[in-house]
Amino acid sequence: MAATSAEGPRSTLYSVSDEEKGETMDIGEGTSRRTMRSLDASRQSSEFYPRDSTLHYIWQYSEGTKEFDPDKMNKVVDTRREIRNKSEFEGNREIPDQNNEENIFKNSKRRSNIQKSLQLLDDAVGSPKPFLVTATPLLRTAGTPTPLLQRTPMTQLRHSTYTPSGMSSIADTDFDTEDLSMLSNDGYGRSTLTASLSRPTPTPGYSMGSISLMNETGLTSSVTPMKPLAGIADDLTTETQLDTTQVTNTSVLTDKDPIVSASSVLFQEFKDDLVKYPHSTHVFDLVAAYEKSCRNQVNQLNSIMRSTAPGKAIFVKKVEILMMLTQESYTWRLIGSLYSDRLQSGSYDDEAMLTDFMRKNWSEKKVISLLYDRESSTRQNQLVIDWLEKNAEDFLESVLHSDKVEYFSESICWENTLHELREGSKRHGSKRPLVTEMDPDAPVRQNRPLADLDVEDEERLLKHLFVFIRAGKLKEAQELCERCGQAWRAATLEGWKLLHDSNIDGVPDNGTLAEVEGNPYRDVWKACAWKMSNENKFGLYERAVYASFSGNLNQLIPACESWEDFLWAYYKVMIDVRVEQELHLNSRSDRQVENLPSAYWDQNLTPEKIFEELKSCSKESVRRQAEHHHHIIQTHIILDDIQGLLKIMNEWLQDENSPSNHMLRFMAHFVLFLRASGLETQEELSCPLLKAYVQNLIDDCQVPLVATYTATLPPELQIDTYAYFLEEIIDRKERQRCLELAESAGLDVQTITKTVVENIRGKDFKIDNDLSPALEAATTEEDRKKIEAVEWLVFDPSQRAEALKQGNAIMRCFIATRKHTAAREVFNKIPAGSIDVIYKQWQMRAGSSALPAEDDNAIREYLCIKAYLDAHDAFNDWFQHFHHGAPKKLSSETYSNFSEKVALEQRQKQYEVDRERWQNSLEIHSKATVERLYNVLLFPDGGWMFDQRMDGESDATRSQQLELLRQLCLPLICFLLHTVHHSTGQYKQCLQLADIIASEQYELYKVFRKDELQRFLTLLRETSLAVLENSMDPLGYQMP
Repeated sequence: MAATSAEGPRSTLYSVSDEEKGETMDIGEGTSRRTMRSLDASRQSSEFYPRDSTLHYIWQYSEGTKEFDPDKMNKVVDTRREIRNKSEFEGNREIPDQNNEENIFKNSKRRSNIQKSLQLLDDAVGSPKPFLVTATPLLRTAGTPTPLLQRTPMTQLRHSTYTPSGMSSIADTDFDTEDLSMLSNDGYGRSTLTASLSRPTPTPGYSMGSISLMNETGLTSSVTPMKPLAGIADDLTTETQLDTTQVTNTSVLTDKDPIVSASSVLFQEFKDDLVKYPHSTHVFDLVAAYEKSCRNQVNQLNSIMRSTAPGKAIFVKKVEILMMLTQESYTWRLIGSLYSDRLQSGSYDDEAMLTDFMRKNWSEKKVISLLYDRESSTRQNQLVIDWLEKNAEDFLESVLHSDKVEYFSESICWENTLHELREGSKRHGSKRPLVTEMDPDAPVRQNRPLADLDVEDEERLLKHLFVFIRAGKLKEAQELCERCGQAWRAATLEGWKLLHDSNIDGVPDNGTLAEVEGNPYRDVWKACAWKMSNENKFGLYERAVYASFSGNLNQLIPACESWEDFLWAYYKVMIDVRVEQELHLNSRSDRQVENLPSAYWDQNLTPEKIFEELKSCSKESVRRQAEHHHHIIQTHIILDDIQGLLKIMNEWLQDENSPSNHMLRFMAHFVLFLRASGLETQEELSCPLLKAYVQNLIDDCQVPLVATYTATLPPELQIDTYAYFLEEIIDRKERQRCLELAESAGLDVQTITKTVVENIRGKDFKIDNDLSPALEAATTEEDRKKIEAVEWLVFDPSQRAEALKQGNAIMRCFIATRKHTAAREVFNKIPAGSIDVIYKQWQMRAGSSALPAEDDNAIREYLCIKAYLDAHDAFNDWFQHFHHGAPKKLSSETYSNFSEKVALEQRQKQYEVDRERWQNSLEIHSKATVERLYNVLLFPDGGWMFDQRMDGESDATRSQQLELLRQLCLPLICFLLHTVHHSTGQYKQCLQLADIIASEQYELYKVFRKDELQRFLTLLRETSLAVLENSMDPLGYQMP
């Protein structure tokens, strides 16, 4: 660029385009309008108050004069500057009264208005801000991602490095979300980006993420922030770096915590999305729905966080949830982008494509388009860049709106340097050697600096440019340059574009030739850009800007801070080198191409090498971020290492600090995505992840979700898992709801309910042979669960036979442990008429054929238990009546007069009446009790607890239990019978009981143990003695 003297006409140097009229005007004609637009955004620095800026003086002068005289204006402005500097030195910032009374009134009013505006701005900045403010492009309606087996058209793929546009290919499929990890914080409640670009004051020792901006030197900040703490970290200690990787367990948050409660909605939303898109043809619609759910939830959580007072540890844990959901949305976006390209049908015929390519004189743009069509690896590497840039774009739209570079230097390039050059000889004090010319190359060519304030403006502008380029927003970066009066810099960002002349393929019907795209001397431009990126005279971000277009990794890396920044830089250079290789192999230029240095071609990068470099990065923060769960997941997805990722996820399940609820949710749905998309996964790797998520849902009592995800398990696990879940459901309506959910999810409800009852009744049932002499044992809480378990089988009439079998099994155990009340409760749980229901259900299935032996024996056992419980209840009633219902005998009382004698006689008569009534009731009770006891003792068709049919499948455990019950209960029934007979004086019946026990027909003696027979004989001896005392023979008959 040719040097231009500072003394030359400013209209030549600073001819700018009027944005409103589209006309070109001189600085003298447009200064007034530009300075008026700049007033409200005037400079804020440590040297000047906003109302004391040079622009303000110029504006005051232009307002007070009808004609614009540059020389006169410069003198007035210099005078004002000297007065201001002097007043600042003396501690007085008030401008001396040099205007007339009218001007003083005007200036005072303007200062007041400006001060009020600045106060409002400070209040707004000082108050808590949202983590993310969703910009307009992010409010697009959800698009439909590419179906599973539909190829992505190559025209829809945006190669941001070579064909930049305002919207990425990822954004076009609506894989977009707000990046909480892209927000940072300074100690004053504002975003780090806003703080560092509006004032160079450093944030000591507090790096919240990848877009922390300039520190003291202005050259060591990152570009893509990671931590979402903008405006809410006032309570956090800024002297220490917040490392949320140390926070791995959010369980300390209470269930009522709004953040936890709000984020839990995602579990239901993911389930709804899964049900909405059940078919593999809509798998990418499902992925888009997952990403959208995460994004919406992040927005909602941001709103909650704005109204939440920051705390310490709990606050950090809340932030972790937000970060996790943000990263999850990015991961789903990556999955949707990469796998929609990988899972495409058909393949290109590379040989035919290459032959077709060699026959045509294609442009550079077509050569590279063919490269992307031919090489899926290159195409997918570009998709990774698009993904990273789209993530950064979310941050860009939500944060950079709060900081305007043009507030500091609008439409005028290096205004302070120009002023210093024009008025340098008239200024007092020491002067530094500044540039003497104002063309863009002057600072490098002369090796002289700009004015200090212009250096700040330049650093701020270049920082913004790099942020825009990092987000894939080249057009916005160029527009920013133009707004700041550096149209020449915007032009320097055009030279990388690929050459393409569409007229070669034919002229349109209207005869109008299309413009030629790109740069025919692109190789020369790139060589210059490489040299510029290596020039130490340029600042960090200026070198990085040109390094990103020239593929200079060594100069691009220093401007990066986060894991995402580094990954973007490496992939950017890898794609750049691959494109240059293709262009050099297929050069169509009729001249000698400018060669890039060997250092460029030595950058031999592969995805595997890149991620190894990130793991061993010199920056500790990047190494630490590389170990974050979602970054590990993203790494394996990019490398297409699914089996390796599943192995790592299984290792996380075994860690002492198990994955969070949201991570388990992601892992389970990722496995389901792999299944739906037809990707091969090992069952032993995917099943534990699904099982862990189902277990998490059970632990968190997510009742509506358990059935849906249990259905994703292998059939053998479905039964055990859902049965385990149902064991803790107590409420009857809730039980019925769970069974309905299981049926709608396709689970085997009958087998599950059977397993539930078997699991419950199998707990803590131990039959002790050394039973206490008590007739009744207490019912425990565990017993109560077993009683309630039978309800699982009575909802469905077709399961009534199974309900009878399971109820019998539970009652057998209760009877064996002498918990007769508990057994009766179980019996009552089985609806009356169940036997008829069993026969009807069988007839519906098998017609008139006989019941299966298992069902027939279960019915007989049910009747045996009924007889036993009835007998036991009858004896209890008899016992209560006999011992507690008898009227008390009157005591032998004496009377002293006639009245007392009459009263005594009346009481005696009443006693005899009560005694007779009791005796009659006793006979009735005794007869009923004896009848019920004999129903058990002499149960028909083989005896009590004997199976009548032996043609069914044998159950050794059940047979053993039946035999044990006979040994436990039949002797007890005999003893109870003897008690009733002996207590009521029916001695003859006592002796007849001995005949029944000894009878070979019933073989009851076989169920008695030796000690029990001895005890029974002792009771018979007592009965015989009572018979003799009542003048009867030993057999109970009257003696003649």
